[in-house]
Amino acid sequence: MEKKSLLPLRIGVGIILLNHKNNIFVGKRIDNPNNFWQMPQGGVEKNEIFFEAAKRELMEETGIKSIKLVKEFDGWFEYNLPKNLLGKIWNGKYRGQKQKWFVMKFLGNDNEINIKTKHPEFLEWKWIELDKITDNVVDFKVNIYKKVKQKVKELLVESF
Repeated sequence: MEKKSLLPLRIGVGIILLNHKNNIFVGKRIDNPNNFWQMPQGGVEKNEIFFEAAKRELMEETGIKSIKLVKEFDGWFEYNLPKNLLGKIWNGKYRGQKQKWFVMKFLGNDNEINIKTKHPEFLEWKWIELDKITDNVVDFKVNIYKKVKQKVKELLVESF
């Protein structure tokens, strides 16, 4: 187990997608039978620009293209996988993720959303209030979601 703790962090992106009511898009993951919901996220390909990676991941996971960038949060958000997932996720190459997070505004209609993609990640999707994003997320992502929630709250206050 000692060697697994020396694994690098996977570089990734996360997307806070706001609708016209400033509710947040979340999806229920296909690979977890429990009631866990998360915002779209994913890995960055070699030489890929972070914002381009975020748009690609959003499109791959939800079919959504009608967006506007609101803000890229400064700095990195990191999490480590729990011991029971180390060596299993991402072919055992990483111990967690180091992510850039983006706030985007959804400009389309809900009928644009299609989670039945080529490689589906979500069973269901819904819009939730910002305060609820930490209620049903996997334990090892709770701290990132708390930080993201606070930053989005600050951003929304600045916007009005």
